[in-house]
Amino acid sequence: MRVQDLIDKKYPFIYEDEQATKARAVLRERDLRTLPVTDENKHVVGVITRNDMLTITSSISPIRVKGIMSAPRLIVTPDMDAHLTVRKMLRLDEWFVPVVRSSQDKTYAGMLGLENFITVYIAKEASRLATPLSKIMSTELFVCSVDDEVDNVWRTMQEKSLSGCPVVTKGRPVGMLTQTNLLESSMVFPTFEAKKGRFKAPSKISSIMKTPVISLKPTNTIKEAAQLMLKRSIGRMPIVDNKGKLVGIVDREDIVRALVR
Repeated sequence: MRVQDLIDKKYPFIYEDEQATKARAVLRERDLRTLPVTDENKHVVGVITRNDMLTITSSISPIRVKGIMSAPRLIVTPDMDAHLTVRKMLRLDEWFVPVVRSSQDKTYAGMLGLENFITVYIAKEASRLATPLSKIMSTELFVCSVDDEVDNVWRTMQEKSLSGCPVVTKGRPVGMLTQTNLLESSMVFPTFEAKKGRFKAPSKISSIMKTPVISLKPTNTIKEAAQLMLKRSIGRMPIVDNKGKLVGIVDREDIVRALVR
């Protein structure tokens, strides 16, 4: 299987000289994690992420995309082996990578996401899809509560390179906080001073978290988790025991890592 068998040719891109606020709008409206950036000739020159957008201090900022974009950690071509490419993505912790026409022609051709690989793999009805989530779930968890301040949780998520975390009350997940929630809230990070020299009142997690929580149990299978993630367009889900207590979390990387192992 080659990258060309998985590529999303309709995945949007943005020009480097366009305003960053347009990139924010595209990321929000399309619920994207990463947006490829090209020059005027449609040659890939960078990527911009939801996390990049959270650093902009104004919703009307004149900053151009090239002012906050970063260099792609991986660029692939249609002829590359899909399994080897996905393994590289996992090592680099990249859920999406831009695809160009060839190693000589850097013209943007589309995007390769872990979700594309999962979609194709599910159709094959592979035996490893029957593996229980208890075998692949992460048990070392970062969680927050409904009363935690958004700024503090966001900083910790950045430090730990997390794009989401469960919101827990008495050991039970009651919501999920993701970069998408933060971006949709139109909040500015960190909290800046308001007029009269006083700081704005910090927002609580309860004001922006996503509910209800979609969760599974350790006995559910990789296939069940993968189908839910694709159907609901979510990147991770909490795993709970029979009493509803949080015992783990599974994300798209966990699933793909199990499939290519």
